[in-house]
This record gives sequence, structure tokens and C-alpha cells, in this order.
Amino acid sequence: MSGHAQGGDPHHEDFQLKDTNPLLGEQWPKGAGGPARPTGGAGGGLAGWLGVDKPSSTYDLVEQMFFLYVRVVKAKDLPPNPITGAAMDPYVEVRLGNYKGTTRHFDRRANPEWDQVFAFSKSRVQSNVLEVFLKDRDMLGRDDYVGKVVFDLAEVPTRVPPDSPLAPQWYRLEERRGGKVRGELMLAVWIGTQADEAFPEAWHSDAAVVRGEGIASVRSKAYVSPKLWYLRVNVIEAQDVQPMHGGGRAPEVLVKAQVGHQILKTTVVAAPTLNPRWNEDLVFVVAEPFEEQLVLSVEDRVGPGKDDLLGRVALPLGIFEKRLDHRPFVQSRWFDLERFGVVPAAVEGGETRRELRFASRVHVRACLEGAYHVMDESTMYISDTRPTARQLWKPPVGVLEIGILGATGLQPMKTRDGRGATDAYCVAKYGQKWVRTRTMIGTANPTWNEQYTWEVFDPCTVITIGVFDNCHLGTNGSNGGGNGAPPRDARIGKIRIRLSTLETDRVYTHAYPLIALQKSGVKKMGELRLAVRFTCLSLINMLHLYTQPLLPKMHYLHPFTVTQLDALRYQAMGIVAARLGRAEPPLRREVVEYMLDVESHMWSMRRSKANFFRAVSLFSGAAAAARWFGDVCRWRNVATTALVHVLLLILVWYPELILPTVFLYMFLIGLWNYRRRPRHPPHMDTKMSWAEAAHPDELDEEFDTFPTSGQQHVVYMRYDRLRSVAGRIQTVVGDMATQGERLQALLSWRDPRATCLFVLFCLLAAVVLYVTPFKVVALVAGLYVLRHPRFRSRMPAVPSNFFRRLPSRADSML
Repeated sequence: MSGHAQGGDPHHEDFQLKDTNPLLGEQWPKGAGGPARPTGGAGGGLAGWLGVDKPSSTYDLVEQMFFLYVRVVKAKDLPPNPITGAAMDPYVEVRLGNYKGTTRHFDRRANPEWDQVFAFSKSRVQSNVLEVFLKDRDMLGRDDYVGKVVFDLAEVPTRVPPDSPLAPQWYRLEERRGGKVRGELMLAVWIGTQADEAFPEAWHSDAAVVRGEGIASVRSKAYVSPKLWYLRVNVIEAQDVQPMHGGGRAPEVLVKAQVGHQILKTTVVAAPTLNPRWNEDLVFVVAEPFEEQLVLSVEDRVGPGKDDLLGRVALPLGIFEKRLDHRPFVQSRWFDLERFGVVPAAVEGGETRRELRFASRVHVRACLEGAYHVMDESTMYISDTRPTARQLWKPPVGVLEIGILGATGLQPMKTRDGRGATDAYCVAKYGQKWVRTRTMIGTANPTWNEQYTWEVFDPCTVITIGVFDNCHLGTNGSNGGGNGAPPRDARIGKIRIRLSTLETDRVYTHAYPLIALQKSGVKKMGELRLAVRFTCLSLINMLHLYTQPLLPKMHYLHPFTVTQLDALRYQAMGIVAARLGRAEPPLRREVVEYMLDVESHMWSMRRSKANFFRAVSLFSGAAAAARWFGDVCRWRNVATTALVHVLLLILVWYPELILPTVFLYMFLIGLWNYRRRPRHPPHMDTKMSWAEAAHPDELDEEFDTFPTSGQQHVVYMRYDRLRSVAGRIQTVVGDMATQGERLQALLSWRDPRATCLFVLFCLLAAVVLYVTPFKVVALVAGLYVLRHPRFRSRMPAVPSNFFRRLPSRADSML
């Protein structure tokens, strides 16, 4: 499916999923048989490299890409500098056509070792000759030529894993005219694919413009999220708490617990006692390796917002027990506190010196909870449900494989040399494993063709894949920082795929629209081409998972409050972003926050509308069924009404057929819908998200900072609009509550006359139903409901009139 459908909405069609037909590894001709070997002449290595003979690949969800690899290992017996007589400062320059890469240089080294790999892409080949130069760095800027090694690409061998790596060889250096000079270079030159072990760490000709520290940021990497724990601190009591200031005042004591940037406090004990008790739980998120400490401070509330420190203790997190279930009882411990108190003897020269002295002690029960899953992402898009403790993990039920093929039509994200440019890379997150592709420099149609694999422990999870613009390359151009701020990698778009919507062992090849919501409206930023395959390892275990709770049992035996979960998730996201930002190269905070939907809890008028219409659509089927039944009762279609009468008679006469008929009907509906089942994974829907019809001011409000940075009159207008919307929601919720309270009023004697009538009706109905066969009652009721319109009144029915007259608690509302 490509292009726009005729007669449709072209704007909407632009956001649709498209089928692609990439030439994946598993679709290559079986005759490829194995790595092609050079045969010399035109049919040798270069011909195979350019596509005449395709060697097999270990990657079967990506298109094969060919590279010329050059591994520069070391040199020996290099001649001294002819001018100074000292050892030279050697480095190697690898040149293929207009592309060249250089190794680092060594100061005064006769036998240097580099062990660096260079990769030249097939699409950028400009020459049939590869030249490797050895040069001596000159501090004045004119480097001296020492010697070179020349390779004919037609003679270069081809290697595809699982072949063993090509052994490097010593090559004598040649002068410009072809004569031999002193010194040798150890090199390995071969033609390979992206499946080669050297691929991730190689210098790529595609990124030749990158300089300095930016080189590390263009390579593909895999990251692992830190192992997160919930730290539960039960503050029981304190002993011998002395106030900082005298006067006979009993201290108003609280305990402040801090782990890193997380600060929680107990309630204030205002009773006149020196041994206050709290018995309160404080929960933190911590990560292994444990670098922070738990700092407990006992403080005296001496005024609004003012607390005096009475004592404190810093505890390393490694001393606390790791609990794997709710049953083991965690032993409590007493910890001595120390404080900085005012010592009268320490007054020297009119100045009071603060000294450290013993204060009191605090009673604490603390443990690291390993039976919870520490959520660092929204439960709607959760990608992992395993508990923290590895001992509690179940075996995997499947394998997820993603081939990130490339993207097309990416929008320019910055300016370079006066023109728009995009340096795109992909990030995929599933479970604890993050992967990042290499950065493709200066192209709107990047081709990555990188394949990644994850173990799947629960199919009802979501993988998130985002595309970003790299702004840390060290090249000339706008990096988007502005005002002296550090550059930030720009968001291009992201997609989500729920694994349970995928058929097992099927390869999905689609182009997903990358949709970005901006202040100016919804915009398509390009398309991301993927190949996705979900393989089942154990069908029985997978089906068994559908009977189990989504989260570990501790979430249900000892649940957290909604407020706690939101706060803990926010802290977990901050820890994950900080730890991944310390990797080399870093996975930057703006990337992690975008992948984890850190802003999903913020208010959005657009999102509120979308959720409202989602709720409305849930009742569309029931409303359609009610309209159909209303037409039957009004005899709009005589044939349909007659069939319903026949069905009523059958079910009344044979009531044992009611449930079998219902289940058989649902079975037939399921079979009927099978041929119309979705054939592609779900993708971002701009209409359902209410993105195409959003008002510009609503989008401006959604992108506003928190707290707001809008002008006063704009804030007033938005507040009034919010009050209007909230008023309508308030009315709907109130009406729902009213109907429920009227049901309760039937037997509550809130209206004694109404309850008396209903009780008498129940007594009469019980007698009638006891003496009358059920078939007769059901038949009479069905015929009454299906009676002809000429026997109907336009006035509301008696039961409806009675129900609407029942009282509710709305009368007690102020």
C-alpha cells in the first residue's frame, strides 16, 4: 500500500501504515550458499561487493549492506625522522577515493599499535584502489610522507560471519615511485556486511565529517537499564529527643529521610513526649550499584517551614536486607543519631562554635523490596513486568527480533552550511535493554539495516522505537541549544508495537509514519521502515500467562497508592536517565524521557477530548444494538420482528437453550470477524488522538511549561475554558451518581411511600411468579415489549416515571 487512495482524504492517508517489500536475508536466493570468494578479474571481490554475487548473511530481518573493512593493527621498524634523528610521531591514513580516515598518532614511537578499523560503504565507493599511508605528524602542520600500501579491490577477499576473522598480515611500505622503504604495516583488508564483528566499533566513511568526541556518538550501542529496587523504610520511633532550644517546650518532632534527591517526611508528633512514635512507611527508588546513602534526620518543627536539626545518621544501602516475599519478617534496628549542637564551652572570642555530639537514637525497619516490579514507564506502554529479584523470574516465552531497515522522507532538523540537515539515529527500548543504531550523517533517507533481539517474558507488553536527530557531532551547524544552553538531540518521532497483536513466526515489514505534534499542529516527519518477528518458545506457558496478573503478586498483596506510584515512577525515570547518561557514549536525558513518556501525566485538552470520544465509542455498539431493538419493537421491518418473535417463542419454550444460543452466537461472530482481522500492527492514529482537529491554543497550552509561562490574559482564558469543560464533566458524573443513588433508594425508605410501593410490588411479583409458569411470564413479557406501535403510548412508561421520582442525595449538595 503506497501513495494515496483515490477518492480518499489525502491528508489522512499520509498518516497510514504502508506495506514494504524489502529484500531481507531470508528471501535471498538459496544458491548464495556461503561467503563468496574472490576469483580474480572482474568476477572477483569487487564484483561480488557491488551485487553480482551475494554472500549469505547471519542477519535475516535486514537488507544486506556491504562494506570494505580495513583493520590497521600496528607497525614496526619505522625509520627515524630524517631531520631530528629521533623516533617519528606516526599515524596511518586510509584513503578510498575522496574518503579518508586517520588513526590516532603516537609521540616518538618506532613500533606503534593502533588496532583501529575503518569501514567504507558500498554506496560511497569512488575508486577501485585502496591506499594506506603511513605519515609522520609535523607540529608545524605539514606531515611527512613515510610510505604506503596499495590494494586492488578486485583482489580483496569477502568474509561473512560465522567465518573466522581474517588474519592480519605484514606489508612492506612503498615510496611514491613504488620502491621499498624501511618499515612494515600489519593490516587486514576484507569485504563484509553489517553482521561483521568489526562493524559496531569501526570508523565509517558515512560519518567522515564527524570530528573529536562526536565520533563515539555515531556508533551503534546497546545499553542496560540499572537494576531498580524499592527501599521501604518503616520509621517506628525515636528515643531521648532533646530540643535544640530550652524553655521547657516539648519538641514537635518529625523524621526526614533522604536518598539522593528523594526526600520524604513523616507526620509531626506534637504530643509532649521525648520518645515520639510514628510507625510510618517511606518508600524510595534506588539503583544498583548503590551509590547513595539513606540519611535519616530527626527535626523539630519550630515554625512554618522552619525545622531545627536534632540529629542525623547516614546509612549505606548495602546493609539492608533484600526481601523476596511479603512473608519474611524484617528485623528492626536502632541507629544512634549525631547532631551539631551548641556547646557553651565552645564560645571563643564572642563566637559560638558548633560541635558534633551524641543526640539520641531512632528505631527503623528497612528493607530492599525485590518482589515488586519497579515501574519506570507508564503501565499503558509497559515493556517489562518482572520483579526486581532475578530469583523470581520465569523462563522466557518468546523472542522478539527487530530489523531497523531505514527511514524515508525525514524532515530537516537543523541547518548546516546554510541548508537543512538531519543526522538521524534510532533508539529501541524493550525491558531493561536499550539499543541505539549508528547515526547516518546528512541524509533524509538513512539506511541502518541493523538487527536486534530481545527475550520476551510476557507478550502483553510494548516495544517503543524512537528516531532522533544527533546534535553532538562536533560539526558546523545549528545544534538546537540556543542561548548558551547545551545542545539537545531533537525528537523526530516514535512508534509503539504491542507484541500481543503480532502473529507468531510471521515477519511484518511495514513503513510506520513518524508523527510529531507541534504547536503548529500535527506533522508527519517521515517514515520508519521495520521488519518485526515474534517467535514463540512455549505456547503453553504463553497461554498460561493470560490467566495471571500483569504485575507481580506483591503489587496486589501490598499495593501502593496511586499518588505513591506516580511519585515513584517519576523518581525511577530520573534514575534511569541519570545512569544511562553516564554511559559512553551517553544515552541522553532528553532521549530517555521521550522514550519513557515522562510528560504523559500533564494536562492536555486534546488528550482529554480523545479519551472522552474513546469512552463514547465503547458504547457505540450497545447504542447500535439498542437502536436495532427499538426498530424491532416499532415493527420497522416486519420480517425481522417476526423472526425475533419466533426466537422468543423457542427460547421461552426451551429456556435451557438461552445460554448455549448466546455462546454459539458469539462463536459465530468471532469466526465471521476472523477474515477481517487486522493484518498489520497498530500505529499512531492522528484522528483518534484528536491531533488533526486540535485548536492552536489547545496545542500551545499542551506545550506550555509547568508552572505556566503564558501571559495573564491567556491563563485567564484557559482557566475559564477548563472550568467550562470541567463543569460538563461534573454534570455527567453527577447524573451517574444520581442514578445509582435512586437504585439505593428503592429499599432504603428514603421516600417511604415509594419504598412501600416497591416492597408491595416485590411481594405481588413473587406470588405471581410462584404460581405462574416461567414460560408464560417470559412469553407475556416478551410479547408486551415487542407489541405493535398502535398499542404503544407516547408517554413515558410507568417504571421510568417511578424511577425518576425516586430521591437522590443531590438534595444535600451545597
